[in-house]
Amino acid sequence: MGVSLTATLHADAPPAPALAPPPKAGPCLRLVLIGRMEAWSLASVQVLPRTRKARALLAVLGMALGTPVPRLRLAELLWSRRAIEQQRGSLRQALHELQEALSPVGVPLLESTREAVMLRAGQVWVDAIEAARTGQGRPEGLDLLTGELLADLDGLDPAFDIWLADQRRRLHDAAIAQAALLLDQAEAPAAAAAAARRLLGFDPANEGAWRALIRAEAGRGDRGAALAAFESCRGLLAERFGATPSPETEALAEALRMAGLFPPVLRAPPQPPAPRSGSRGARLGVPPLRVIGAVEQHLSIGLAEEITAALARFRWIFVVDSASLAQAAAERGEELAANALGLDFLLAGTVQRSGDRVRVLLRLTDLHDNAGLVWTGRFDRDASDILALQDQVAAEVVARIDPEILLIEASRASARGAVNASAYDLLLRAIAAIHRLDRSGFLAADGWLREAVALEPENASAHAWHAYWHLFLVGQGWASDEAGSMTEAERLAQRAIALDPLDAQALTIFGHVRAFLHHRLDEGIALHERALALNPNLAMAWVFSGMALSYLGQHEAALRRLDRYAQLAPCHPHAFFFDAARGIPLLCLGRHAEAVKVGRKATALHAGLSYPYKTLLSALGHLGQAEEAAAVRARLLVIEPDFTLGRALRRTPLRRAEDLAHYEAGLRAAGFD
Repeated sequence: MGVSLTATLHADAPPAPALAPPPKAGPCLRLVLIGRMEAWSLASVQVLPRTRKARALLAVLGMALGTPVPRLRLAELLWSRRAIEQQRGSLRQALHELQEALSPVGVPLLESTREAVMLRAGQVWVDAIEAARTGQGRPEGLDLLTGELLADLDGLDPAFDIWLADQRRRLHDAAIAQAALLLDQAEAPAAAAAAARRLLGFDPANEGAWRALIRAEAGRGDRGAALAAFESCRGLLAERFGATPSPETEALAEALRMAGLFPPVLRAPPQPPAPRSGSRGARLGVPPLRVIGAVEQHLSIGLAEEITAALARFRWIFVVDSASLAQAAAERGEELAANALGLDFLLAGTVQRSGDRVRVLLRLTDLHDNAGLVWTGRFDRDASDILALQDQVAAEVVARIDPEILLIEASRASARGAVNASAYDLLLRAIAAIHRLDRSGFLAADGWLREAVALEPENASAHAWHAYWHLFLVGQGWASDEAGSMTEAERLAQRAIALDPLDAQALTIFGHVRAFLHHRLDEGIALHERALALNPNLAMAWVFSGMALSYLGQHEAALRRLDRYAQLAPCHPHAFFFDAARGIPLLCLGRHAEAVKVGRKATALHAGLSYPYKTLLSALGHLGQAEEAAAVRARLLVIEPDFTLGRALRRTPLRRAEDLAHYEAGLRAAGFD
């Protein structure tokens, strides 16, 4: 019966060779299956099929990535209630729709034979598969696994529902295994307590995790918390299963009750301070803010959690669990707890309320060698909408301290010297050189970035920053081979996205490469939108998306994007570059006096950046200010000696003919012909 069914199902399928092994190139499709289903091309174009059945087909192939799935199995999963002929036609139609939907990716992703269909493993990145692989040393994979697989595809077909339940169970089992591994690896009591809570989140009846939590709380010196954990364990077992704790768990609790002082078996050995970062990223913690006066405690906790979540979007910052830090801080004080957890930075502060206003005061402390206070911020907000207040404060805080921490870390990396430098140290030195934009140091950064990639070929940030370096090399007119640098920027940016499809900064750098260097504005804007969806507090993404919109002719929308950057990070290290972006839409809107003001400010902040001189010159030309234009023109030609009108018009990404003509007319009036 099974043989005849297979033959009937595929009677019209053309002969095909056996499935070839998947290619080894980087992924060109990002498939999101946890939560609501999404499918993105490398250029961040949504390529999800229109119908739910075609989406389910893609999901089944994605979960079996690189493994052929029999056509018969696909038909039975998605059309179990239909006759054989209907199954065959429906599968053929769904495959056709899937092929059409995936066509913008630009490479073949499906392999098909008479008997089976396969999604190429080398070309596709699937979040569910990657999350199930990243438990060791990467707790963020577990955070992803807390979501529900294919949350929007329930009830599609009885057979598919059974398959979906089985896949969800498999992911749940993988999460439990990974959480248990993290618990095994935890050494300090605070880390063990956090890991135990993670495991209990997936497996609440796991008595081994409960015992680990009890021991961890006892090892931290909190006998009350340890006994409370036991009571929680006992209550849960009784409520859910009508059971009691095992003799081993009971014995542990009894030892706690009987001991006036903790017995040696419960006392954790003294732990040395965890090592500070210096290899892959800064470690930062945000304890709940100290409450002053009549302020709801949940506001303090909520602000800390919101800031922690926002900071976690920056891929190079490692954020310690806020609850674990709060427990340690309650026992030892904030800075002692931070040192015990090996933090590089502590972001702490106070929150107080007066009538309908809330004031939040924050301070960032550098914990290296007693470096002390490095940043403070005050935020006064309306208290009528607490959730909006938390969102606003968190957004502005993280956008401001991200570049602060980056500069401090870069300075530290430079002080460590170049001997035996890690990839992280080399990357930081290069970032600092890019920010300074001194020509000799900037050109040296190329070598540091190459060395960083050689040391860590899978480092997405190193590839993204190297692409960013090439953007400036071309923009400054310093590239000896401009076409080659443009190609290399594209290659490096693509590689960064392939290595980490969820890196918002890599995505927006790639978008600027597409928009500025290659004038592919629609693709660039799609990449910027994806970056902002991943990290809405990334100042660079707001600037680059605003520039791309202005290139496209949407100047008012561009100014709104640039206003958002200015609100988030008014003192960004690249403000001389980012602020200058306003010159484009202001010039094209005919607001020449404002464009001149922007250009003067940007060139005063950094006289070596060539980009703002060009819009400044065009605006001066339209205003007829020939004397100042002559002086500005001379300064530009020192930086970029071969700058000409023809070169300017070839390089500008401005798409609308009227914008291009306006830019050209201003440059001509400023003395270029």
